[in-house]
Amino acid sequence: MLDFLKGKKKVEQKPVYVINGFLDSGKTSFIAYTIGQPYFQIKGTTLLILCEEGEDEYREGLLRETDTVVEKIEDLEDFTTAHLMELEKKHRPERVLIEWNGMWDFRQFRIPSAWRLEQQITTIDASMFNIYFTNMRSLAAEQLRNSELIMFNRCDDIDEKELVSYKRNVKAINQRADLVFEDSEGEIDMTTEEDLPFDIHQDPIPLEGLDYGIWYIDAMEHPDRYVGKNIVYTGMVMRPADFPKGYFVPGRMAMTCCANDMTFLGYACRSDKAAAYPERQWVKVTATIRKEEFGPYGGPGVILDATAVEPAKQPEEPVINFAG
Repeated sequence: MLDFLKGKKKVEQKPVYVINGFLDSGKTSFIAYTIGQPYFQIKGTTLLILCEEGEDEYREGLLRETDTVVEKIEDLEDFTTAHLMELEKKHRPERVLIEWNGMWDFRQFRIPSAWRLEQQITTIDASMFNIYFTNMRSLAAEQLRNSELIMFNRCDDIDEKELVSYKRNVKAINQRADLVFEDSEGEIDMTTEEDLPFDIHQDPIPLEGLDYGIWYIDAMEHPDRYVGKNIVYTGMVMRPADFPKGYFVPGRMAMTCCANDMTFLGYACRSDKAAAYPERQWVKVTATIRKEEFGPYGGPGVILDATAVEPAKQPEEPVINFAG
């Protein structure tokens, strides 16, 4: 799991690793464990910037052994590229780790041009996720949006169905992130067919409203679960410019955070009549699910083989609401 953070060779721009999350979500423990691992050792100084102080602290011995220097930035107004360059000149680090303050809006994150954002990781106290996601959804969404790894810890006393709902909420915001759930005994594998709100053994599987959104996310993570199965749903036609002839995307808009934060969820669909469907037209699609190499995906992914595409009316609720 912790091989997500790896030492990097020296390059012109200094690599920056951002670990964010709300207070006491496990950021300090994650960083302390990681910088002490052999695979993360480098020659040269690591600059660790702390933007908040939690209950845990870094051992002085660990910092000395790993040539890590700590600087604190307590106010967002002081997190400027000019101030960061002062720290660069002071320490000449080979890399930078930033423990970001979860109450700061990540949209205001800026680093000097001499640095590059190498990786963003989010830690989450699962016992507090529902509170934060309900009351500070916008802040939480900005933390999650571009993270490569999202770690839920302290999952021991949380019902598995609740954890599944957390997973869906996060995947609606960031479809590409790797999600890890941990309890006191280690990582939890909790994805089962029984967690899904639809019967994957139906033929075809009807997917309307939120069911479509849940299927889309699950198919991204577990495409082999659906290969060869038939689905039927209502979607809006989109025609990406980089798609080859004979393909279009029938999908749905989804609200992941608020009305101003929506994304389109849809897979490439192969059809001999793809050119006949105008963009933004609503259609009812019956299709067989494949897993194939597809150029615009940059690798293998879910492809729909349409067996029927018919004009349809816009659904009563055209936007899937993951946020409500």
